[in-house]
Amino acid sequence: MRKIILPLIASLAFAAPALANDTRVEVRGGAIWSNGTTEATYGAAAGVDFDLAPMTFAGVEVSADKIDQSGTKLAYGATGRFGIKAGPMTKLYVAGGYTTEPCDLCEGSCHAGAGLEQSIMGPLYLKAEYRHYFTGNSIPDSNAVVGGIGMRF
Repeated sequence: MRKIILPLIASLAFAAPALANDTRVEVRGGAIWSNGTTEATYGAAAGVDFDLAPMTFAGVEVSADKIDQSGTKLAYGATGRFGIKAGPMTKLYVAGGYTTEPCDLCEGSCHAGAGLEQSIMGPLYLKAEYRHYFTGNSIPDSNAVVGGIGMRF
């Protein structure tokens, strides 16, 4: 059984990047607010999108974001997204996933949002995204708006 499963897993690991239509990295910054307080936030992400049809795509992303306030730490995220190609240079999408705790006394949270990516020159793109963080446990939810610049490969 191992003689079949291990080569199959290995072939999928090498074939998955070849199936990707769009691999990307980006840096971003913006604002996050909750309970009457607003702070700056910044981070980076890397992701892969796959064409589902000529005008639709789905993708995954990993990220690391930091709230610019003392006592916070990097919050790591895993996000899935689904969207449409609104033109040859524009992507509109909805996204959802999970983000780890941004501080020692904070909680991790599920998030959902929407965004826009606009190609500007060759592989470079600009991005705008909104996210709502569902925290729970009587802790107020948070919202964030970020803008970024990235590169597709």
